[in-house]
Amino acid sequence: MWSSVRHALSILVGGNLGEIAFSVLTAASTGRSALTGRQLLLVNLLTDLAPALAIAVRPPADDRTDRLLREGPDSSLGATMSREIALRAAATTLGATAGWTVARWTGTRRRAGTVALASLIGTQLGQTVLAGGTSPTVLAATAASVGVLVVVVQTPGVSQFFGCTPLGPVGWTIATGSALGATFANGALTRLVDRLPQPGSHGRGDQGYGDGHDA
Repeated sequence: MWSSVRHALSILVGGNLGEIAFSVLTAASTGRSALTGRQLLLVNLLTDLAPALAIAVRPPADDRTDRLLREGPDSSLGATMSREIALRAAATTLGATAGWTVARWTGTRRRAGTVALASLIGTQLGQTVLAGGTSPTVLAATAASVGVLVVVVQTPGVSQFFGCTPLGPVGWTIATGSALGATFANGALTRLVDRLPQPGSHGRGDQGYGDGHDA
């Protein structure tokens, strides 16, 4: 339960913090945010609804059970969750910023905003897949969100309504590369941090989380 809660909250809070950081960064550098209000609502619809719900209800992987028991709910929903939120926020900001920066060099402002939107959503969905592993529910929810994103961006009338413009192969390549790069960077950094000794981890196995020795 605490594993699912932790991952769901870190996706929601970390992703939203990344959106805020990216919006503030682009507003500070150009005088206006790269994403409009409608685009931010679209981001939340595609990343916070079905994908986060799928993460919340999926069971944890079998190979993580012993580690979760050693860790305990206090650490899992405390320092560990705070670390995951920070990593997800940084990755989301990185993916969106990278896509937006490269797109600005190769096209118009609106196209750059559309690429940033796709990069941001792609980065968050990539992190959802990392957290969900091979869960069919998570993969299906992620695929559905990607499909809706492509339809919204590529359908002329709908695209204009959300302040976007249909993208060509170059634009989608930039967005995909930025999202994958940020996702892999987050995964690598997460594995590196997980290998480091965590404060308060010594002696955790003696606290009786699920081992029947607390009587």
